[in-house]
Amino acid sequence: MDCSKFKPETIGLGITDRCCIGNTGCEFDGTLRGVKSEPIFVQKVFDATLVNLQALSTVNNIRFTPNLGANARIVRVLEIRCRRFFNPNNINDPRNLVVEPETTLSGGQFVKDERGNIIEVIGPDGVRSEKIIFADTTECDEEGRGTPVFGTQKVRIRGNVVVEIDVVVQTSNTRRRTVTLTANIPITPTELTNFFELCIPSVFNSAFFPRFAEFCNVLCETRLATNNIMRDIRINPETGEVRVDLIIAICISCEKKIIVPVQLCVLSTGFPQLSPEVSPICTTFPSLFPKQIDEESIDPNPCPKPRFSLESEEFVEEEPRRKLYREYEE
Repeated sequence: MDCSKFKPETIGLGITDRCCIGNTGCEFDGTLRGVKSEPIFVQKVFDATLVNLQALSTVNNIRFTPNLGANARIVRVLEIRCRRFFNPNNINDPRNLVVEPETTLSGGQFVKDERGNIIEVIGPDGVRSEKIIFADTTECDEEGRGTPVFGTQKVRIRGNVVVEIDVVVQTSNTRRRTVTLTANIPITPTELTNFFELCIPSVFNSAFFPRFAEFCNVLCETRLATNNIMRDIRINPETGEVRVDLIIAICISCEKKIIVPVQLCVLSTGFPQLSPEVSPICTTFPSLFPKQIDEESIDPNPCPKPRFSLESEEFVEEEPRRKLYREYEE
């Protein structure tokens, strides 16, 4: 076999870029011919509010790596980046940057069990992230409106951030090169407070109590403490060790929602259909979802089903059959 006939570019996984885009499997041709109404049982947002919070942390004399070498100096800072630290091998790593919200209500309360623990139910994220709310909604129910509840939220932030600084370094032989300095920096634990108001539906005119959900996300921004390279960045002339003074801003977005389980009728184009990536050997493959069976998908003229009734049927007494003249003659 002549191995030279195999070209390296013909062997691959179809990866042509470092990044990617998602494929939902949903297609819509722009017409309503294939659109049907479908009932779904989901969680609906009844009310929501968004809060943005921020905190500042000053860090001094932070060591960055790698060392730049003897007699090196930084002539320019190209970019400073900051991101949250997370260890995927240990979700309980104390260095992970986490946001811990704690909420108390006025005008309502979270439902508890016999031990005084707050009841938490499964949310759309697949974990117990929603709390059941109860309040006396009688007065507003009579007016056909929702009942307001007020809350106080404390947000605690702790953990580390990763800071990267792209710099232009001039070495002792006057050569210039670009270096990325990196440091894993612990931030000062911070507690922030905010207040909010949410509207809940009736707790008496529904099969479900309303639920409270909250979630937060955090990012960080950083800069040199005084925006001056000479004052904020220090380099050891013998070892090339780099130490930097920074100001780190922690930016937090928290959203709080009132959730109610509902059954909705939505317009749908059907189940997603994905195309396989590899040419199959099998002639058929199993379906992942059941076929929709409704009035529009079945035979419009099905065989009538026999009707069964528990009512007594009416019997009509038949008259005796009269014999024909030929029967008497015989």
